[in-house]
Amino acid sequence: MADRSRIYGVTELAAEFDLTPQALRFYEEKGLLSPQRAAGRRVFTYRDRARLILILKFRRVGFSLDQIAEYLAHYRSGRPSACQYRDGLAKIRGRLSALERMQAEIADIVSDLKLMERDAERRLAACEAAAAE
Repeated sequence: MADRSRIYGVTELAAEFDLTPQALRFYEEKGLLSPQRAAGRRVFTYRDRARLILILKFRRVGFSLDQIAEYLAHYRSGRPSACQYRDGLAKIRGRLSALERMQAEIADIVSDLKLMERDAERRLAACEAAAAE
């Protein structure tokens, strides 16, 4: 279990998640993270780290920064709510639907390309056979 009282510097948190410090600053500019300041430096709390984990998880599965911001807005109170979960579920279902459509389109394209490949191989073989005569 992570230490909830621990604080992280920009470089330390960025390194933990294989990010650049600029990426953390970008997420801050977009309002996704709100680090505190200590001696003029950004410091991230356990809560900031948890939010970053969510941000990265949502980015990995293709959510936009705006969608992530909408979802994270429900965390302002620090307490999960039914609204938060409904919003998250709607976003997840929408993303799943989009990915399933893409998957079907990709399957069709792969099938078309395989047909084209076989046709090209057949034409090449015929061309090479004619040239050998």
